[in-house]
Amino acid sequence: MKEQTQTLIVDDEEGVRFFLEETLRRVGHNTHSVSSGEEALAALRDNAFDLVMLDLRLGGRVDGLRVLEAIRWRWPETAVIILTAHGSLETAIAAIREGVEGYLLKPVEPAELRQAVEDALSRRRQRARTPHVQQERHVLERAPFEIDLDKHSVALDGRMLELTSREFKLLVHLVQNAHRVTSPQELVRVVRDYDCEDLYEAQGIIKWYIHRLRRKVEKDPSHPRYILNVRGVGYRFVGAEDSA
Repeated sequence: MKEQTQTLIVDDEEGVRFFLEETLRRVGHNTHSVSSGEEALAALRDNAFDLVMLDLRLGGRVDGLRVLEAIRWRWPETAVIILTAHGSLETAIAAIREGVEGYLLKPVEPAELRQAVEDALSRRRQRARTPHVQQERHVLERAPFEIDLDKHSVALDGRMLELTSREFKLLVHLVQNAHRVTSPQELVRVVRDYDCEDLYEAQGIIKWYIHRLRRKVEKDPSHPRYILNVRGVGYRFVGAEDSA
């Protein structure tokens, strides 16, 4: 008996979810549908899917690109097809950078959908058949953090963290430069790939990323233990062994 394709559908429109469910079930998919980015992250936390149909524009605080980042971090072998009514060069490029197997604009015809899904799963199977060369792991360890630079994964006291690609870059740079204070301009360059000469502008930009990262790595973000602010200068990472 042929094994069913496990597919997650993420879209905030009930009619679209119904269309995707019915079309894909007819070609052998076992579908699970959610209506928000928050629900998608919860579904992806412990479940591996063969395919994710993902709307970029979702209501709530978690958009489609954030969900895509989580998929690429947690389940890199999962095939992803972006489905959106708001197609633009900017969103397409952002999605492609994170890695997607298809990009469809609503409304989509059933035949077009089935073809895109078949192509995406074919590319997924091809990747699985391609032999992987065993390489040395590049792991950055600074207690209590263990950062796998190849897999873009972070463990804190053995617990995996869900970081966006920019949060990951920020943490890696801070840890790699724990011996010194890093300026807001330097961190903006790392996180946004943008040279910001004005200190106040850089402070305003990076403060938000520091805030989001602290919420994920600190027990009490208002009294940080690992990511410290050096007033008027920048930020510094302090590991457990440094504060002991």
